[in-house]
Amino acid sequence: MLTSLKHKLATKTTKKAMVEKKQKPKAVIVGGSIAGISCAHTLLKAGWEVQVLEKSLTPPPGCSTGAGLALDPLSQRLLQSWLSRPQLLLETTLPLATEQNRAIDGESKKARILTNDENFNFRAAYWADLHSLLYKELPPEIFLWGHLFLSLCISDDKTSVKIKAKVVESGEMVEIVGDLLVAADGCLSSIRQIFLPNFKLRYSGYYGWRGVFDFSEKENSETVMNIRKTYPEIGKCLYMDLASASHILLFEVPKKKINWVWFVNEPQPQLKARSMTMKVNEEMVRKLHQQVDDIWTPELAKVVKETKDPFINVIYDCDPLEQLFWDNVVLVGEAAHPTTPHCARSTNMTFLDAYVLGECLLKWGLLDLKSALAEYQSLRLPIIYAQVLHSRHVGRIKQGLTLFGREPFNPNVATTIQNLQELQIRNTPFLNDAEDDVP
Repeated sequence: MLTSLKHKLATKTTKKAMVEKKQKPKAVIVGGSIAGISCAHTLLKAGWEVQVLEKSLTPPPGCSTGAGLALDPLSQRLLQSWLSRPQLLLETTLPLATEQNRAIDGESKKARILTNDENFNFRAAYWADLHSLLYKELPPEIFLWGHLFLSLCISDDKTSVKIKAKVVESGEMVEIVGDLLVAADGCLSSIRQIFLPNFKLRYSGYYGWRGVFDFSEKENSETVMNIRKTYPEIGKCLYMDLASASHILLFEVPKKKINWVWFVNEPQPQLKARSMTMKVNEEMVRKLHQQVDDIWTPELAKVVKETKDPFINVIYDCDPLEQLFWDNVVLVGEAAHPTTPHCARSTNMTFLDAYVLGECLLKWGLLDLKSALAEYQSLRLPIIYAQVLHSRHVGRIKQGLTLFGREPFNPNVATTIQNLQELQIRNTPFLNDAEDDVP
């Protein structure tokens, strides 16, 4: 479906292109996270005026907690095309040359390699660093920080959309009018809910304990030396350790940090706010430290126990949507495809959303916005459908959950003779299909 993107998205040299030089269209992007900031880059390149609304009062700080990201080769190329100096991406990320799935014996804690992909070619990024890198490349005046989206109204002739927002600090109500509204407001998208009022997220059956272990001031500590001995490729490898009905991932991110996520099968937690993360208390952390000793290698257990402020990320996805736009409102990123994290797709899909949307708008322009959004939808829906369901499938395998027509996966009795390829990220559908078509 993404084959020959260069041809499908070739810019039309028609009269409407000449008309649009006199009238610059405006896009309002709701959400200033990775999805929104990526769309700001591609829409500015497409010749659009851009305004970004974000409820946070300021750009996110580079705090010690947060998410590590694995950037696939296509995303790396797209990101570098948005930077004034492409080398910046290499300077703020680390190579992930290898992906390794290992079985961990419950008693001995010994590791046995199940799969080893030495041509992984991803790069490890830290969320806050990547956001900052992309943000600094944009004109600061396009951002409206501290603006909470409240509602939208599409004009009767479908040519404009009016957004009502509240200024968080003052309570003032403001209205902003644009030709296009880009919903980049995340997994719990308020804009998506307007058009799909019966939409519900699907709990995966497990949540993720996650954290970032900062060893910048203790590089020579026993904990760090032991983790490097037990995980000798740390710093250039994405490790996936699998135990019975559980798995944990870890990889190093820049600035001397190790990102880890431990997936735990549990009934759906009751969240008290519109958030995918859950606050934890001392008793929950104490239980975490006890359980990590029971399951994982002592060296990894020590890293988890020395991580400051671990938190719980509740894992949801949804059945793939049937449409991504309504009139002049379009969904991107997690608003378009809530996805489980097992194939490193969520953020990587987001970058391609932004790229394809920008190219479609450049091709069709404001005078045929409906065709632009229809082409964006037709290009993205098949990929989203396949990747969301595949990531769900891989998560159920690694968590030892039931799958139709097969026994739950047990890594401790699996052999390398068996077909273990579906454990590997490289076998995600459409993973490399678009690479040769993106300049």
